[in-house]
Amino acid sequence: MAELMETGGVPMAAGRRLKTQKSTIWTRRQQAVCVRRAYKRYGSKKNPNQILDGLNMTVPKGTIYGLLGASGCGKTTLLSCIVGRRRLNSGEIWVLGGRPGSRGSGVPGPRIGYMPQEIALYGEFSIRETLIYFGWVAGMSTGEVDERLDFFIKFLQLPPATRPVKNLSGGQQRRVSLAAALINNPELLILDEPTVGVDPVLRQNIWDHLVEITQGGQRTVIITTHYIDETKQAGMIALMRGGKFLAEESPEMLMQMYQSDSLENVFLKLSLAQIQGKRRRSIYLKEVAGSEDPAGESGADAASEISGEFGDNVSIKSGRSEGHHSVTGPSDLPPEDETPFSCKDMFMILSPHRMKALIWKNFLWMWRNFGVMAFVIGLPVLQICLFCFSIGRPPLGLHLAIVNNELNNWTDPCHFNTNCTIEMLSCRYLAELQKYNVVEVPYPNEMEAKHAVKLGHAWAALSFPENYSTSLYERLNQGRDADDSVLDFSNIEIWMDASDQQINQLLTRNILLSFEDFVMDVSRACDYPEKVAKLPVNFETPIYGSKNPNFTNFAAPGVILTIIFFLSVALTSGAMLIERNEGILERSLVSGITGTEILFSHVVTQFSVMCGQTIMVLAFAFVTVVEVNGGVGWVTLLTVLTGLCGMCFGFVVSCAVDNERNATYMALGSFLPIVMLCGIIWPVEGMHYILKFISFFLPLTKSTESMRAMLARGWTITSPAVYYGFISTLLWIAIFLTLSILLIKFKKG
Repeated sequence: MAELMETGGVPMAAGRRLKTQKSTIWTRRQQAVCVRRAYKRYGSKKNPNQILDGLNMTVPKGTIYGLLGASGCGKTTLLSCIVGRRRLNSGEIWVLGGRPGSRGSGVPGPRIGYMPQEIALYGEFSIRETLIYFGWVAGMSTGEVDERLDFFIKFLQLPPATRPVKNLSGGQQRRVSLAAALINNPELLILDEPTVGVDPVLRQNIWDHLVEITQGGQRTVIITTHYIDETKQAGMIALMRGGKFLAEESPEMLMQMYQSDSLENVFLKLSLAQIQGKRRRSIYLKEVAGSEDPAGESGADAASEISGEFGDNVSIKSGRSEGHHSVTGPSDLPPEDETPFSCKDMFMILSPHRMKALIWKNFLWMWRNFGVMAFVIGLPVLQICLFCFSIGRPPLGLHLAIVNNELNNWTDPCHFNTNCTIEMLSCRYLAELQKYNVVEVPYPNEMEAKHAVKLGHAWAALSFPENYSTSLYERLNQGRDADDSVLDFSNIEIWMDASDQQINQLLTRNILLSFEDFVMDVSRACDYPEKVAKLPVNFETPIYGSKNPNFTNFAAPGVILTIIFFLSVALTSGAMLIERNEGILERSLVSGITGTEILFSHVVTQFSVMCGQTIMVLAFAFVTVVEVNGGVGWVTLLTVLTGLCGMCFGFVVSCAVDNERNATYMALGSFLPIVMLCGIIWPVEGMHYILKFISFFLPLTKSTESMRAMLARGWTITSPAVYYGFISTLLWIAIFLTLSILLIKFKKG
């Protein structure tokens, strides 16, 4: 024991038997996995969180490699780098003879079977549907998947294949996840905690199967587990702590060298030795440099290339030869194929069998969530219904406080004659005003009428002088000769509540129009020419629109496009984030699916939903209140393109943020600026010149103007105001798609 303490827990004899091996590109390609000088950190340079610290790892082909370590030691990060989902800050990784992510390496791809620590499966899918998806992604036929399914149901003791994954127990779900990783017999299996919650007998059966598939030398398994003693069946294990390997050796050799019958005790000794700092890199470098170097490599270079304990990247070889290949082969090989991306490759971006699996999976998820999809499709119809029946319609039943001093008693009914008479003209005018759906409430005097307006009981107070009728008649007859008293007593005094602009403008318009109708009616009754009673300003029939335009027709184009745009944002960003947060997206990418394929598969499936939304929204809007003067086909096409633009923006949102909360913030943060600045509820011409410049570059500005020109003016695609909207929408689609692809490609942590 004293000898062990002096050497930091390593027998002195073993320390003297350290050997080196020349490491070349050729030797690295012969291993299943080879990691050299791996450094990975998160955070800023000033405050980095070092996850991998100069780690070296060698996984020979045809072995079971156990990776042991506590939570947070870097196991998951290391596995993510091996499967090509994360990049090292420095160092290199070789997997199955190639660098992960390089062309032709097959990594990520079907050469790797990956079982993450989380379930990472669709709960709505049955066991068979789950395996069909992963089998199709790997290029298998349905018949081959069913054949493997029968084997897994017996081997993993799974329930009937038609049972949904969400109805399985936790252990059964993990077994389905294991079956998904094994479905296509990959060359390299990476299993993260595959036996958690599994019956001991079944756990042993799983280990027996893993041993069986690796015996031929063509299959390799990397497994992480909390059950340290079960890794005694592994051909090699690595003990990981603090981003470094404490040891990388066979379990038998480790227990023999540390004179222990338990790997837990070995792990404890190595961890204590690492903490105490008994063994330092300088000691190992000195011993390695003084040892025999059969490969003829310098000691410093050799030490930097071999795996090790205590994080010093020196492995206890102890005469072990399995998994190592002769170094008599070529020392150098040509670099990997770096052929530039060709036009032919552009057409091969989308794999047919993977696209088939993705599109089928997306439609199946929609069918399994029929209630959600029915709500999503019906929601825009409900929104356009609310808009059409609540916005732009004239207010009805507005109360007016009336003070009519022509009446003997303010409570008397207001009677009048329709012939040519100058009596009770005030009552005749009030009758015309009532046609505009107002409620006239009599008051005894002006003070009480104005007080009613102040209390909010009326929107305006109207006061008629006691000799209003005769004064108005004299004013018309005398004209310029009328004295001031006639002019004053022929006026109607009006006090308005102008706090609401829309109601104030509407009441003002109705009061003026009703007075014009009143004068015309009296003129006809007295056989006066009607032109005399008209204002000397004649508004002819409008070139576009109607004489009485309403706000509904103005706002409808922008509202329709906004509804379709932002519902598409919510639908696509939500679908992508669900896949990411449940681990399904990560697992799909490891299986070889590209970010571009994921995007386009969602475009296909969500596009069908969006088309249904568009047809229903436009049909309801056009049938109810929205006037259509242009081609419905071009309007529909523009709406569909706007929905597609919203889908692409949803992809950007889902790729840029990490959870639904931030996605909601980003979507809501963009909603109000777009609604306010794109001319949807107010003309762009009324904005500040800086905001007007900004609105020019927003995605809905030109499309709103384009649809408004088609619906209200009947313009065609040949008009610049129309085709600018199409061009702007297509440009934004290209911008959002490009951003999404770049974010998926480079945002890997």
